[in-house]
Amino acid sequence: MTEKTPQPKQTKIPLLRIPDDLQIEYVNLVRIAHSPSELVFDFAQLLPGGIPAKVTSRIVMTPVAAKLFMRALVENVKKYEAQFGEIKTPGTKSLAEHLFNPPSTPDPPTKEE
Repeated sequence: MTEKTPQPKQTKIPLLRIPDDLQIEYVNLVRIAHSPSELVFDFAQLLPGGIPAKVTSRIVMTPVAAKLFMRALVENVKKYEAQFGEIKTPGTKSLAEHLFNPPSTPDPPTKEE
């Protein structure tokens, strides 16, 4: 007689209630910090000449919640790219280098005498 392996219960997330007065913020920068028990995401808006960036939201998550969020984000980016095409990202430089060190023009060559 074989025993059936119990299947994990699937948790259904109830519909979200979005308040009518919810403020929507555009962000283009996130600073991530962590401790052994939590990850902290500071979402910010960085505008040209707007140093320092304005933090508009701070989200604190447990490591498990952050990992599940990461998984959901990866799945949704894959779905987005399947529908709209690949999202191009900067090449060799980090995002911080692109934001804080704008491209410079090389010095013109000098004549050797």
